[in-house]
Amino acid sequence: MGKPALILASQSPRRRDILAMTLLPFETIAVETNETLNPLLSIEENVTHIAWEKALAASTLLRGEKTIILAADTVVTKGKNILGKPSGFDEGFSMLKSLQNRSHHVYTGFVLLSANKSHIECVSTTVELEPMSDSEIKRYLLSQKPYDKAGAYGIQDPLMACHIKRIEGCYYNVVGLPLASVWKALKAFL
Repeated sequence: MGKPALILASQSPRRRDILAMTLLPFETIAVETNETLNPLLSIEENVTHIAWEKALAASTLLRGEKTIILAADTVVTKGKNILGKPSGFDEGFSMLKSLQNRSHHVYTGFVLLSANKSHIECVSTTVELEPMSDSEIKRYLLSQKPYDKAGAYGIQDPLMACHIKRIEGCYYNVVGLPLASVWKALKAFL
Protein backbone atom coordinates (compact mmCIF):
# COMPACT_ATOMS: atom_id res chain seq x y z
CA MET A 1 0.00 0.00 0.00
CA GLY A 2 1.47 3.31 -1.10
CA LYS A 3 0.83 6.74 0.30
CA PRO A 4 -2.76 7.92 0.10
CA ALA A 5 -3.59 10.18 -2.83
CA LEU A 6 -4.20 13.83 -2.00
CA ILE A 7 -7.38 15.17 -3.61
CA LEU A 8 -8.35 18.85 -3.72
CA ALA A 9 -12.14 19.08 -3.87
CA SER A 10 -12.16 22.41 -5.69
CA GLN A 11 -12.18 23.87 -9.18
CA SER A 12 -10.51 27.08 -7.95
CA PRO A 13 -7.30 27.75 -9.87
CA ARG A 14 -6.12 29.83 -6.90
CA ARG A 15 -6.55 26.96 -4.42
CA ARG A 16 -4.81 24.64 -6.89
CA ASP A 17 -1.85 27.04 -7.18
CA ILE A 18 -1.56 27.45 -3.40
CA LEU A 19 -1.68 23.70 -2.72
CA ALA A 20 0.97 23.17 -5.42
CA MET A 21 3.37 25.17 -3.20
CA THR A 22 3.57 22.11 -0.91
CA LEU A 23 5.27 20.23 -3.79
CA LEU A 24 3.01 17.28 -2.95
CA PRO A 25 1.36 15.50 -5.87
CA PHE A 26 -2.42 15.94 -5.88
CA GLU A 27 -5.42 15.75 -8.13
CA THR A 28 -8.49 17.96 -8.25
CA ILE A 29 -12.10 16.88 -8.36
CA ALA A 30 -15.19 18.98 -9.04
CA VAL A 31 -18.00 18.67 -6.52
CA GLU A 32 -21.43 20.27 -6.54
CA THR A 33 -22.76 21.24 -3.12
CA ASN A 34 -25.17 23.76 -1.68
CA GLU A 35 -23.13 26.80 -0.57
CA THR A 36 -26.05 28.62 1.06
CA LEU A 37 -25.14 30.19 4.39
CA ASN A 38 -27.29 29.33 7.40
CA PRO A 39 -28.18 32.52 9.35
CA LEU A 40 -28.44 30.48 12.57
CA LEU A 41 -24.75 29.49 12.39
CA SER A 42 -21.68 31.63 13.02
CA ILE A 43 -19.45 32.58 10.09
CA GLU A 44 -16.87 30.03 11.25
CA GLU A 45 -19.54 27.31 11.48
CA ASN A 46 -20.89 28.20 8.02
CA VAL A 47 -17.56 28.03 6.17
CA THR A 48 -16.47 24.84 7.92
CA HIS A 49 -19.88 23.25 7.29
CA ILE A 50 -19.71 24.07 3.58
CA ALA A 51 -16.13 22.73 3.40
CA TRP A 52 -17.30 19.55 5.20
CA GLU A 53 -20.14 19.11 2.67
CA LYS A 54 -17.64 19.47 -0.19
CA ALA A 55 -15.31 16.90 1.39
CA LEU A 56 -18.18 14.44 1.91
CA ALA A 57 -19.36 14.89 -1.69
CA ALA A 58 -15.81 14.16 -2.91
CA SER A 59 -15.50 11.09 -0.67
CA THR A 60 -18.77 9.73 -2.09
CA LEU A 61 -17.38 10.11 -5.63
CA LEU A 62 -14.11 8.40 -4.63
CA ARG A 63 -15.73 5.54 -2.68
CA GLY A 64 -13.19 3.10 -1.28
CA GLU A 65 -10.11 4.82 -2.64
CA LYS A 66 -7.22 5.50 -0.25
CA THR A 67 -7.32 9.29 -0.28
CA ILE A 68 -6.91 12.43 1.76
CA ILE A 69 -9.50 14.96 0.66
CA LEU A 70 -8.99 18.69 1.14
CA ALA A 71 -11.99 21.01 0.76
CA ALA A 72 -12.39 24.69 1.62
CA ASP A 73 -14.82 27.59 1.55
CA THR A 74 -14.01 31.30 1.84
CA VAL A 75 -16.18 34.31 2.70
CA VAL A 76 -15.49 37.99 3.23
CA THR A 77 -17.25 39.81 6.07
CA LYS A 78 -17.78 43.48 6.77
CA GLY A 79 -19.15 43.83 10.26
CA LYS A 80 -21.99 41.29 10.45
CA ASN A 81 -22.52 41.28 6.68
CA ILE A 82 -21.23 38.33 4.69
CA LEU A 83 -20.01 39.13 1.19
CA GLY A 84 -20.06 36.10 -1.06
CA LYS A 85 -19.41 36.02 -4.79
CA PRO A 86 -21.07 38.97 -6.56
CA SER A 87 -23.75 38.28 -9.17
CA GLY A 88 -22.24 40.82 -11.55
CA PHE A 89 -20.84 44.33 -11.99
CA ASP A 90 -23.42 46.22 -9.91
CA GLU A 91 -23.18 43.93 -6.89
CA GLY A 92 -19.38 43.82 -7.23
CA PHE A 93 -19.23 47.62 -7.31
CA SER A 94 -21.47 47.85 -4.24
CA MET A 95 -19.33 45.31 -2.34
CA LEU A 96 -16.04 47.05 -3.11
CA LYS A 97 -17.53 50.46 -2.32
CA SER A 98 -18.62 49.11 1.10
CA LEU A 99 -15.09 47.87 1.89
CA GLN A 100 -13.54 51.34 1.58
CA ASN A 101 -12.01 53.14 4.60
CA ARG A 102 -12.38 50.24 7.01
CA SER A 103 -10.99 46.80 7.66
CA HIS A 104 -12.80 43.59 6.83
CA HIS A 105 -12.27 39.91 7.56
CA VAL A 106 -11.71 36.93 5.31
CA TYR A 107 -12.65 33.51 6.72
CA THR A 108 -11.68 30.20 5.17
CA GLY A 109 -12.99 26.96 6.56
CA PHE A 110 -11.11 23.88 5.47
CA VAL A 111 -11.53 20.17 5.99
CA LEU A 112 -9.10 17.27 5.62
CA LEU A 113 -10.83 13.90 5.39
CA SER A 114 -9.43 10.39 5.10
CA ALA A 115 -10.92 6.95 5.83
CA ASN A 116 -10.02 7.09 9.53
CA LYS A 117 -9.41 10.74 10.36
CA SER A 118 -10.74 14.25 9.83
CA HIS A 119 -9.59 17.78 10.61
CA ILE A 120 -11.83 20.86 10.56
CA GLU A 121 -10.48 24.39 10.99
CA CYS A 122 -11.37 28.00 10.27
CA VAL A 123 -8.74 30.69 9.68
CA SER A 124 -9.41 34.45 9.73
CA THR A 125 -7.37 37.28 8.21
CA THR A 126 -8.01 41.02 8.56
CA VAL A 127 -7.59 43.16 5.44
CA GLU A 128 -7.60 46.94 5.08
CA LEU A 129 -7.82 48.61 1.67
CA GLU A 130 -6.43 51.96 0.63
CA PRO A 131 -9.42 54.03 -0.47
CA MET A 132 -10.39 53.47 -4.11
CA SER A 133 -12.25 56.05 -6.18
CA ASP A 134 -15.38 55.02 -8.08
CA SER A 135 -13.39 55.07 -11.33
CA GLU A 136 -10.67 52.83 -9.78
CA ILE A 137 -13.32 50.34 -8.61
CA LYS A 138 -14.94 50.38 -12.07
CA ARG A 139 -11.58 49.91 -13.82
CA TYR A 140 -10.71 46.99 -11.54
CA LEU A 141 -14.08 45.26 -12.06
CA LEU A 142 -14.03 45.71 -15.84
CA SER A 143 -10.43 44.53 -16.25
CA GLN A 144 -10.32 41.64 -13.74
CA LYS A 145 -13.99 40.53 -13.64
CA PRO A 146 -13.67 39.12 -10.07
CA TYR A 147 -17.19 37.71 -10.02
CA ASP A 148 -16.01 34.26 -8.91
CA LYS A 149 -14.35 35.72 -5.80
CA ALA A 150 -15.85 36.33 -2.36
CA GLY A 151 -16.07 40.06 -1.65
CA ALA A 152 -15.63 40.86 -5.37
CA TYR A 153 -11.85 41.02 -5.26
CA GLY A 154 -8.67 39.00 -5.40
CA ILE A 155 -5.86 40.34 -3.21
CA GLN A 156 -3.36 39.06 -5.79
CA ASP A 157 -5.05 40.70 -8.81
CA PRO A 158 -3.42 43.47 -10.84
CA LEU A 159 -4.83 46.87 -9.74
CA MET A 160 -6.31 45.43 -6.50
CA ALA A 161 -2.82 44.60 -5.18
CA CYS A 162 -2.10 48.35 -5.40
CA HIS A 163 -4.85 49.04 -2.85
CA ILE A 164 -3.97 46.59 -0.08
CA LYS A 165 -2.99 48.86 2.82
CA ARG A 166 -2.55 46.21 5.51
CA ILE A 167 -3.23 42.58 6.28
CA GLU A 168 -3.10 40.83 9.62
CA GLY A 169 -2.91 37.06 9.35
CA CYS A 170 -2.30 34.67 6.49
CA TYR A 171 -2.03 36.21 3.01
CA TYR A 172 -2.84 32.88 1.33
CA ASN A 173 -6.04 32.68 3.39
CA VAL A 174 -7.25 35.80 1.57
CA VAL A 175 -6.38 34.18 -1.78
CA GLY A 176 -8.47 31.13 -0.76
CA LEU A 177 -6.45 28.57 1.22
CA PRO A 178 -4.56 29.19 4.50
CA LEU A 179 -1.43 27.33 3.45
CA ALA A 180 0.49 27.23 6.75
CA SER A 181 -2.56 25.93 8.65
CA VAL A 182 -3.35 23.38 5.93
CA TRP A 183 0.28 22.20 5.86
CA LYS A 184 0.42 21.83 9.66
CA ALA A 185 -2.80 19.79 9.67
CA LEU A 186 -1.86 17.78 6.59
CA LYS A 187 1.37 16.50 8.17
CA ALA A 188 -0.69 14.41 10.60
CA PHE A 189 -2.31 12.64 7.61
CA LEU A 190 0.87 11.85 5.67
